[in-house]
Parts: sequence; structure tokens; C-alpha cells
Amino acid sequence: MPLKTLVFWLGLVGACAGGPAASETAITITYVKQEVERPPVLSNLDAIPEDEGWRGAEIGLQDNATTSKFLGQTWSLQERIVPVGGDLLAAGRESAAQTRFLIIDAPREGLLALADLAELEDALLFNVAAEEPDLRDEACRANVLHTATSLTMRSDALMQFLALRRWSDLAMITGPHASDMAFAEALRGSARKFGLKIKGEKEWRFDANMRRAASAEVPLFTQELPDHEVLLAADEIGDFARYLPYNTWDPVLLAGSEGLRPLGWSHVMEQWGAVQLQNRFEDHAGRNMRPKDYAAWAAVRALGEAVTRTASDDPNVLRAYMLSEEFELAAFKGRPLSFRSWNGQLRQPIPVVHPGAVVAVAPLEGFLHPTSELDTLGLDAPQSRCTAFSE
Repeated sequence: MPLKTLVFWLGLVGACAGGPAASETAITITYVKQEVERPPVLSNLDAIPEDEGWRGAEIGLQDNATTSKFLGQTWSLQERIVPVGGDLLAAGRESAAQTRFLIIDAPREGLLALADLAELEDALLFNVAAEEPDLRDEACRANVLHTATSLTMRSDALMQFLALRRWSDLAMITGPHASDMAFAEALRGSARKFGLKIKGEKEWRFDANMRRAASAEVPLFTQELPDHEVLLAADEIGDFARYLPYNTWDPVLLAGSEGLRPLGWSHVMEQWGAVQLQNRFEDHAGRNMRPKDYAAWAAVRALGEAVTRTASDDPNVLRAYMLSEEFELAAFKGRPLSFRSWNGQLRQPIPVVHPGAVVAVAPLEGFLHPTSELDTLGLDAPQSRCTAFSE
């Protein structure tokens, strides 16, 4: 399990002024990544960067260093990579011996296994990858905070936009993989929530070379769907949806995993200082910022904000502060972000984008909530079956 470390030391005020330095607070964060075997796809045009997530955490550490100047804080970031089939729990135990703060880049099962380790019971884990709704519901864990958006938050954002435009008649094509089916289920639930109707569904079954066959196969495949205004694609692994635009039988809009997409972050974000974050990230990583990068950046920054405000390195103190109404994180999305006290999810706006621009940022005008419009996206407190945060 390779281990690399990035360290920033801050405590210059005493040395510069000739007086005693502020008492030092040392924070080590370990980024634990479980590599997964990805299924083959029809196109390799959009390869997933191997450093996705980690680069966002690095930028977050740099920002912590900037905002924590002269406070006597030492920040270090380590990475542990667990290869496919490797021992994730061993990496968790090794990390627990060094720090109580972990960023977890792992599938659902791996995240839960780490959260349930006795060695990490009193640690603070940040989920930056797993989007399954049940992790914020009946499968929640008290020691896990989620800076990754949930599938339900993303699907709610898309359905708010479609409802606002009164595009209520939908159809859907779903891929065969577990992530595809999970997103499809989130889309169904959000359609019901906002009064839209999915009138027909089909499962994608082709394994042919769509670069040659799309213009012939896709029209026939979509011809049998009932009349609809928007075609939803649930293709989270990026397999087939890229071949749907301009090849469908009816001239309809495409949304979901292709076309109009709800994402935790997109490089087309420009408002609220987002360009500044994008440029810094691109200078650092040599590529665009992706949703997992943003989730990792937000995790490191949330911890930095909590340490600065509480002057503590105790995970329990920091967790309590982050779940309180006092916590706010300025995060380039137009409004402060905060954690839901009932399940640890970072509430945040969701951009709805196409490849060239932002179309809307949910929550949208008219979708009201008694406490925060951000809670119209994803699982709200009255529907939550998470009990770990109330114990």
C-alpha cells in the first residue's frame, strides 16, 4: 500500500514577531483509496484520472495552509492506495494508528467496513466517493460525514429543473451495471417527488461497436418508447449514453448521465469565484476538477474550518461543531454549505450542466422548505431512517 505525505507547517507568528508562537495544533489526514476493477465500456474517450480525488485533497490542504496562517497549525496529508483485491481493513487499521481523520475513496461496502472497525469508532471519516442513498439513511454511521453528493440529491436537482420547465413526460434507458440501476432508482423516486412521470423504460443490452452502429441501432431501440419530452439515461459508468444524442427516434432532450447532467461539480462552473478554484486546480493537477476532487477538497476544507473555529484537534469536538448550526463552509457554490445534523450529509447546491455551460443550479426558485431550500435536494429529516446521529 503506497504511502505519500504532503505537509504544511504554520506557526510563523512567534518567530516573525520575536514572541512565543501560538500553541501548535497538528492535524494529519489520511486519504484511503480502494482501487476497483472497472467494467469495459464502449468508448475510452473520457478516461477517469488515476489521481481523481487526491488532487482535490491536496488543493484543500493548500487552502487550509492559507487560511490558517499564524495559528500554529501543522497540516499533513497522506495517501494509502489499496489495490484491487487488497486488504482495505488493514489500511484502515494502519491509518488509525497515525490519525483520527480519514478521507475514504471507496465503494459502499468498503466504506461501511472501515466505519465499523473498532479502531476507527472514535475517528472522523469523510466519504468522497460513495453516492448510495442508504448510506445517508438506514445504513448511516455516526463516524462518517459525506461530502460526496448522494444520487438522490443529483436526481432531485434534475427533476426540479424539468418540473420548472414543465417537461413532465419522460422515458428512461438504464444500463445493466449496479451504479446504473442505482441512479435509475433515484431518478424514479425524484420523478414521483416532483410530480413527473416516467412513461416507459428500456434496458440497454447492446455490446456492439456503437461508433459504427449507433445511427442504425439507436433509432430502432428508442422507437418503441411511448411519447416523451425528455429521455433519461442512467449510464453512470459512461458506456452507452454518449451515442444517444441525435440518434433517437424522436427529437427529444437527453438528460441524466448524458446531455443535461446534475453533478456535484463541473469545470463549466464560473460564478461565485469558481473560476479561481478551477484555475488553481488546473495549474496544480493539469486537468479539470471533477466531482470527486471537489468532494475531497470540501472534506479537507470543512475540517480546516472546524479546527480554526474550535482551536481543537479532538474528533468529537470537531464533529459536534460541524453538525451544529454554527458551521458554514464557503465553497464557491453561491451559498454557505453545512452538514445535515440527522445524517452527516453536506448540504450543497447542485449544478445542472451540459458540456459547455451551466443551465441551472438547484435548488431552484419555487421549491420551498421550512428551514433551508438546500434540503429539498436529497433525504430530508422527516423521511430519514438514520438513527446513528440521534443516539
